[in-house]
Amino acid sequence: MTNLTRSLQAFGTPDFETTLKQELAGLGPDALRLQQGLMVGSVSLGRDIEVMLLRVREEPGRLAVRAGIFFTSVLGGCACADDPTPEEESNEYCELELEIDRSTGETRIAIVQ
Repeated sequence: MTNLTRSLQAFGTPDFETTLKQELAGLGPDALRLQQGLMVGSVSLGRDIEVMLLRVREEPGRLAVRAGIFFTSVLGGCACADDPTPEEESNEYCELELEIDRSTGETRIAIVQ
């Protein structure tokens, strides 16, 4: 399970948003489940991930966060030497719902459809 303890420790301070964005961007596409959020490509890439916080709610025992994620993907071809189709990167966007446990920092991440 993903753990966002640095973000949890920063909650309530001016550094919270920056810390959460950095932690999420550093997780990579697998932990963020970006493969499930693809709209254009067939493979999510792990670079150039940008995070936009949409909502943060305090709830009993947890923080509920909605975040927009900007990332890139490719539509993989056959990768043959004579394949004239170049692999171009596509811009992607999806939204995540995060539930951060207030006592442990353990975080459940789900794609919002």
